[in-house]
Amino acid sequence: MLLEDKIAELIEPVLAPLEFRLVRVSFANGTLQIMAEPIDENLEMTVEHCAKISRGVSAVMDVEDPIKSGYQLEVTSPGLSRPLVRPEDYARFAGELAKVSTKMLIDGRKRFNGRLTGIDDNQIISIDTASGPVSLSFDAIESAKLDPSEWFLKPLKSRKKG
Repeated sequence: MLLEDKIAELIEPVLAPLEFRLVRVSFANGTLQIMAEPIDENLEMTVEHCAKISRGVSAVMDVEDPIKSGYQLEVTSPGLSRPLVRPEDYARFAGELAKVSTKMLIDGRKRFNGRLTGIDDNQIISIDTASGPVSLSFDAIESAKLDPSEWFLKPLKSRKKG
């Protein structure tokens, strides 16, 4: 099991009662980054939320001690260019612009930019690119994130929170 997966298993039960969901765990160069968001999609992540999560995560990490070396804990929100990590992210953000990189070449490319059109029951993601629609298996995706460029052009009242 990867260290990030082990840490996710340890901290997800801490986040749920605090009314947050885990977006991603990453550990690199001595920094443990916990990316979380409020379960209530209408709430914005605040510095106070990050501090609350940090206290809860620190307590579990101190007891379980999955990282044997020193590290810096960093709690963040997903931000506007939010990573798309789970299959449900592709359904939730259907209609939004995204940047997707694949593990292997697909039609001679590894990078796809376009509008997400959803994900089906077989975990095939659809993205409408400038060169036409593309279907990608969830397992083929190396990384994906929302492209916030269009978000800044929307009037304030119509901006979706992500």
